[in-house]
Amino acid sequence: MPPIKRTKFKLSNDELLEIYYWLRLIRAFDERLSLGVRQGKVRSGVYTGIGQEAIIVGCCFGLRPDDWIFPLHRDLGALLMKGVSARQMMAQMFAKVTGLSKGRDSALHSGVNELGIFGNTSMLGANLPVAAGVALTMKMEGKDSVCVAFFGEGASNTGDFHEAMNFAGVNKLPIVFICENNLYAYSVPIEKSMAIEDVAVRAEGYGFDGVAINGNDVLAVFQAMKGARRRARAGEGPTLIECKTYRWHGHSEHDKAFYRTKEELAMWKSRDPIPTFASYLKGLHELSDDQLADIEARVKATIDDAVEFAAGAPEADPSDAATDLYA
Repeated sequence: MPPIKRTKFKLSNDELLEIYYWLRLIRAFDERLSLGVRQGKVRSGVYTGIGQEAIIVGCCFGLRPDDWIFPLHRDLGALLMKGVSARQMMAQMFAKVTGLSKGRDSALHSGVNELGIFGNTSMLGANLPVAAGVALTMKMEGKDSVCVAFFGEGASNTGDFHEAMNFAGVNKLPIVFICENNLYAYSVPIEKSMAIEDVAVRAEGYGFDGVAINGNDVLAVFQAMKGARRRARAGEGPTLIECKTYRWHGHSEHDKAFYRTKEELAMWKSRDPIPTFASYLKGLHELSDDQLADIEARVKATIDDAVEFAAGAPEADPSDAATDLYA
């Protein structure tokens, strides 16, 4: 007998627990990276998404292998959910030969075509026209695959964002634009860069729906994404989902974030998406103390194993630096 769907989101107990597992794993991965930076073990730039996990999990849970994601530098969890192992991801951050780029580059630009992961560019927002191009290819080939393109509220002020939105709207492309609005584009607060309250309203100018939601509520993100995916697969065009959230750390691990107040950070920490979701599950009697302990143990074992694997992996050979190049 298949598991009974017990919530209005039509998710089974196993699915709800899997969502919680992903939230915890992604948080633990970023926390270990942050520690690794201080220990001098991590050789990549680290831009943690601590506090923003609900967006990644809600958007990526339920994606198919043939769907493509276009993650940001803060979205390592999206790579994990799309199929990159914690071992390989950690090795990438340690610049080891067993990483995605064999020690050549940080994780920020890592892509895996076989898993439907497009490598991010340093010019945030520049991925969006590429995502629209991939979505156009899907439509031309008659596929019902979907592109999921992530960007921040800062990138919504760039030309690439508007060109991608316009092209996607005109051609009714199977793409979902995900705005991770964490209120700061590096150190620039949103009120200094936008005269509107919601990025989502910009979708109307390009002929499709936009919605602003609580990005710290994983089920709210999942529900919005589920509807957007359905419309995209049905040929009804794109959707813009703006997820209101907050990053706990600075723009990167070397950013002390002096431009924001302790009170603001404390307020947003009180909205932590992980204990909030755990409380919801316990209220539904879907998460017992034993299940919680089991998930925590699995997460710790996975992260510990990934760090051990990365630390023991061979260093990249400098003589290989000029290989795997394309003219």
